[in-house]
Amino acid sequence: MKNILFIVGSLRKQSFNRQLAGLAEILLEGQFNIQYLDFEDVPLMNQDLEANTPAPVARVRKEVLAADGIWIFTPEYNYSYPGLLKNLLDWLSRPMDISDFTTPTAAVGKKVTASGAGGANQTASCRAKLNDLLEFMKMQVMKEPQTGIALGVEAWTKGEFNLTDDQVAQLKAQAEKFAAFVNA
Repeated sequence: MKNILFIVGSLRKQSFNRQLAGLAEILLEGQFNIQYLDFEDVPLMNQDLEANTPAPVARVRKEVLAADGIWIFTPEYNYSYPGLLKNLLDWLSRPMDISDFTTPTAAVGKKVTASGAGGANQTASCRAKLNDLLEFMKMQVMKEPQTGIALGVEAWTKGEFNLTDDQVAQLKAQAEKFAAFVNA
């Protein structure tokens, strides 16, 4: 069975995007081994650290290398993706052998898609910028369909994560297309 790595761009344990990932996990159940990437201990990108790769960076690279597909679930912060996600992607964009910049990165060639739950913009700006970055990193980006969720007022006032039938159908369509993309 192939491996899908979920990356959630929020550290909050009950984040709306973690809950969205949980729904996607149910939709892919029985088709893939699903693992969530824990990267909160990855240090800020610093070239001074590269010569002796920090253990958390080595661990996340290993998990990315083992993945057949990556699905990113991220909120939108100020019309872009969160800094912690950018930091992770910066580390993943670096050659694994810093003495030879022609060597591959952990992310190159990986099949990836993105979804997001957020405000009225449905994370559209975030996902557009993220898609550009992922393509720059030489990943295989599945841009269509991607799921963008506009959370209702109950999410922001009561912390409740509720999706409409149409939003669930949108996520299901993305899950089906991503499964086919990873298996191709």
